Amino acid sequence: MYSRTKRSYVLLLLAVMGLFLSACSNSSTNAAPTEIRKPDWFGFLLTDARTGETFTIDDYAGKVVLLETMAMWCPNCTVQAHEVRRLHELLGNPDDLVSVSLDVDLNEDQVSLKKYVEEFGFEWHFVVAPLEVARALGNLYTAQYLNPPLSPMMIIDRDGNVHHLEYGLKKAETLKEKVKPYLNP
Repeated sequence: MYSRTKRSYVLLLLAVMGLFLSACSNSSTNAAPTEIRKPDWFGFLLTDARTGETFTIDDYAGKVVLLETMAMWCPNCTVQAHEVRRLHELLGNPDDLVSVSLDVDLNEDQVSLKKYVEEFGFEWHFVVAPLEVARALGNLYTAQYLNPPLSPMMIIDRDGNVHHLEYGLKKAETLKEKVKPYLNP
């Protein structure tokens, strides 16, 4: 049995070795800068329920993407979608702002989502999220993205960086305040 002092020395030695190995792996002066890798789900094929058009988030590289998760049964989601519509109107419907609403309810389908979108007259991408996209959102950004009543939203900037917005309903004016800095070059 190790004495308390010996255990302390072993733990200290392991910590020092970990720091040493970490420093060695980062010490090369000729190392290339670390590239930030875009999430794989940016390349997954999505189908717009309204138009049948297929696209990926990568297709909108160089544009600003406002992405929200939603479900048709969620009253907060419908309210939030009306605020997204108002946001586009407030900004004058800029071509470089793309909105995507991802339906993350596994029980909802393309046909029902199309009816929902047509009923409310929404004119941006509404997509039934493929399972691998829903999993990626939950794994990369927390399971809250799979809880539509929280009104989870993110901004994907022109370089593909993800910026999370606070949970809860957001007025169009608040969304404008959050999105506008990414629209300005």
